[in-house]
Amino acid sequence: MANHKNALKKIRQDKKRNERNKSVRTRYRNLIKAVRVAVDGGDSAQAKDALKAAAPYLQRAASKGVIHANKAARHISRLTKQVEAMEG
Repeated sequence: MANHKNALKKIRQDKKRNERNKSVRTRYRNLIKAVRVAVDGGDSAQAKDALKAAAPYLQRAASKGVIHANKAARHISRLTKQVEAMEG
């Protein structure tokens, strides 16, 4: 257990940030899952709508530092490729 005052404060801060980041992670994973389910189901319109919701949220999570910017870009790129493949 931490003994210094600043270490105790850091633990409190980390716990608070972890809770905040956990909800963001859960939300972006569910949004990605919605796109993949729509793609697997063959519903092009639903997949497009799900992608429109997921892409900005992933970018926002990256800008807040919850996930790395390249990870967000990779997810968006792969999901977009899957959605576009449904049309072609």
